[in-house]
Amino acid sequence: MAPSPERSLYTSSIMKGLESRSTQGDNHKVSFDDGETDNPHNFSTSRKAWVTVQLAALTLTGSLGTSITSQAQSAIEGHFDISLQLTVMTLALFVLGFAFGPIIWAPISEVYGRRWSMLPAVCMLGLFSIGSATSRSPTSLLVTRFFGGVFGSAPNSNATAALGDIYSARTRGVAMIMLSLCVIGGPTVSPVIGSALTSNPDLGWRWTEYAEAIIVFTVFFVTLFCLPETFGPLLLKRKAVSLRRETGDEAYWHPHENEKMRFNNIATKYLSRPLRMLILEPMVTCLAVYAAFVYGLLFLTLEVFPIVFHEDRGWSLFHSSLTSLALFVGGVLATPINLANQPLYIRAVKANKGRPVPEARLPPMMVGCCLFPAGLFMFGWTAAPRYPWPLSVVASAFIGAGFNIVFQQSLNFLVDVYGSYGASAVAATTILRSLLAFGLPLTARPMFRNLGVGPASSLLGGVSCLALPIPFIFKRFGRKLREKSSFAPVETG
Repeated sequence: MAPSPERSLYTSSIMKGLESRSTQGDNHKVSFDDGETDNPHNFSTSRKAWVTVQLAALTLTGSLGTSITSQAQSAIEGHFDISLQLTVMTLALFVLGFAFGPIIWAPISEVYGRRWSMLPAVCMLGLFSIGSATSRSPTSLLVTRFFGGVFGSAPNSNATAALGDIYSARTRGVAMIMLSLCVIGGPTVSPVIGSALTSNPDLGWRWTEYAEAIIVFTVFFVTLFCLPETFGPLLLKRKAVSLRRETGDEAYWHPHENEKMRFNNIATKYLSRPLRMLILEPMVTCLAVYAAFVYGLLFLTLEVFPIVFHEDRGWSLFHSSLTSLALFVGGVLATPINLANQPLYIRAVKANKGRPVPEARLPPMMVGCCLFPAGLFMFGWTAAPRYPWPLSVVASAFIGAGFNIVFQQSLNFLVDVYGSYGASAVAATTILRSLLAFGLPLTARPMFRNLGVGPASSLLGGVSCLALPIPFIFKRFGRKLREKSSFAPVETG
């Protein structure tokens, strides 16, 4: 089979970058020695755990910012004398920033390392959070929220890659679970924080953003001093420079020394390719659309909770916000389903001579695809005040469980399928899911008020049922689809 144009382009760019060192041979090409402690894969278990905690905390900073103002929308409406529908933009624009941020932070990560791609951005998130807290007009609030999302997306874009720097494919799954819980935990826990601050007469809605800034800067300063660089090529570049300086031998080199930030790098690697994969690769298209749909519905649900529990049932702002924790609890309770599949996946990889088996990631998704619409239907038809409130809360837990399973396994599947192009496949889902998470919350109040909670939720549940066949189709025809793909490497034998 002839090499794909993408792979030929990649090989050509590497060869051009090595021309200046071509006469020196591979004997002086720097690599990690066996057991070298500077190799992130050789970090001790305790150090890997500490790095994982820091990456999870960085991810949480952006996730918390998404919906921390969701329970303050009525207060913002009264303060600025704007429509309640416009205040939803404080959530929507922050999430929209997540669609644009990865285009910036991904190439920075691949050239200058994980720390430079995350820590300055997180610091800027803290500054923009203060800007939101001190806003004197609706325009300034919305603008600072958008740019907060752009900078807050950096850890969400690169923390997964940093985990890949320190963990092998077999052990990465458990660490990925922690990150995925932060993705769902941030938006579901922050409404509780926001409502507690907004309800306090001595604090008010501005303290939702001050609290976000305090959390962000706390995590920033801890990681500034404690988070090591984990990007292997950058570490080897530094090693080559150090060896030349210590030995005086200019022959020591590493290909990453030729990597520079260029506009064409960004355009071809992180814009053009993800969009082409989104359009031309059926597996990317189906999983990206579905993952984006469940991600968008997560934020839509956060907008519906105040309608169901605060307005219809008459609960206080704080007590109604507690119901969002059901989404997080559902995600936590779904974790054993993902963990239970890990031994099955490891056996499948061993049988495939150590190569990834994407189809072995699908059994949990088959469960998640059923839990998600079941939760939507149950929530819709138990939301009325005449039904006991625990029914709606349990339904929310089903939604959270379905989301966590589908979201995590979709990303795992895409990375397994596309290998070196996995980042582009994930970038496609990130852009699309952020766009849907921007748009769907804006439809929450008009749709649920005009149709009613039951019919509107059932409509969404019906749409989500359309995705039920996806994991079964990929399980049956996945390998054939991969063999026809120009991006997915398929090894035989």
